Order: sequence, then structure tokens, then C-alpha cells
Amino acid sequence: MKSALLFISLIGVGLAGFSQKKVGDQPVTNDPAAKKVLDDVSAKFKTYKSVQAAFSLKNEDAKGKVLDNKKGTVSMKGSKYRVSLVGGAEIFCDGSNIWTYDKAANEVTITKLDPSASSISPQKLFTNFYDKDFLYKLNGEKKEAGKTLVEIEMTPVDKTKSFHKVFLLVDKNARTLYSTRILDKSGTKISYTVSSLNGKATLADNIFVFDKSKYPGVEEVDLR
Repeated sequence: MKSALLFISLIGVGLAGFSQKKVGDQPVTNDPAAKKVLDDVSAKFKTYKSVQAAFSLKNEDAKGKVLDNKKGTVSMKGSKYRVSLVGGAEIFCDGSNIWTYDKAANEVTITKLDPSASSISPQKLFTNFYDKDFLYKLNGEKKEAGKTLVEIEMTPVDKTKSFHKVFLLVDKNARTLYSTRILDKSGTKISYTVSSLNGKATLADNIFVFDKSKYPGVEEVDLR
């Protein structure tokens, strides 16, 4: 549960607008080759009306020991989304409210979505979240799972962040995000790998709303 929420909150850094930024008093221009790849991924994702993806989430300590390994799905439609981890956490967003369900505690926390804030949003994993808050460069290509992948190394501009590097792997041919690896300053590594992505999914609006009747005895914590 914690690793899932940490992953989404780390990456949900806000949509973009800049390709140049300042570090101190010096302007820094990002790698244009890396920007081209990222822009292609963002542009392709924006053509999808609704998306359903399956993923795996791995959390490792500084010595490489796996602390947590989970599989899940994410469904997205406009500003709505739903994240479900097998046997555990679920996050629902109907575009206005967010329900975060903790199965172990049988508790759901309800908060209001603030579109103006750098809020938690899986959509930002696939769109141009990168320009505003990161410096990035192309690290080259590698082969994995029969795919040709392009690696992009990203460094947060804000040095107070709890993580110091993010590595993206993009499917060169499909122009889709394959995986994201976050290196925390504590040495922890969180990896998110997309195993399948359907950009033509048919999704009913009610799947993005927490249905209390399906969770007997659930305790609600309403922070709206």
C-alpha cells in the first residue's frame, strides 16, 4: 500500500509548460533527443479516450533485497482513474473526489481533488509531467522482453525531493512508457513496469467511484 501511494505521489508532479529552466542563476536546456521521445509518448497517450493498463510494482532496499512485489491495474478516462493492487490497496477518482482504500485496515480515506495542485494522478505518468520539474537526458537503448527500449535519466530540479533520480524506459517502436524506476535518497528503489496497455478500453463511469456496499464494515475517514 505505502509503496503504491509513494510511487504515484513521487511521479505526480504536475503538468508541464517549459523546456528550459534555471538551476541557481544559470539556464539549463534539456536534452532535445530525450524531449523528442517524451513528447512522442505524451502525444500518443493523449489520443486515447480511455486506457486500461496492467503493471507490476517492486520495492527494493539499498542492498537490492525485494521488500514488496505486487501486480495491479490502472484504468483512466479523462480526469477519472482507478488503481487496483492485487490483494490490497485501491484508489478511485471520479474527477472530483479521491477514495483511498486500505484493505488491511478496511478503511477508506476520502479527499477532494485539487486540479490546480501537483496532485496524485496516474495520467501524469503518461503525459508531459517531465518538463516543469526535471532535467533529463537520453542514456541510449537496451533490449528487454523482446523490445527495443530507450532509457531516459531524469533529475529533479527541486533538491529537497526525497528521491534523486528517475529512470524511464520507453518502447522505441510503440512510443509507450514501459517502466519507471525511482531512486530514493535512502537507497530504496521503486520500479513500475507496464505489462499491457489498451488505449481503446470501454470503461463505465461508475468504476471510478468507491461503492461502500461492496466493502462490508468499511470505516470512512472523510477529509473533504
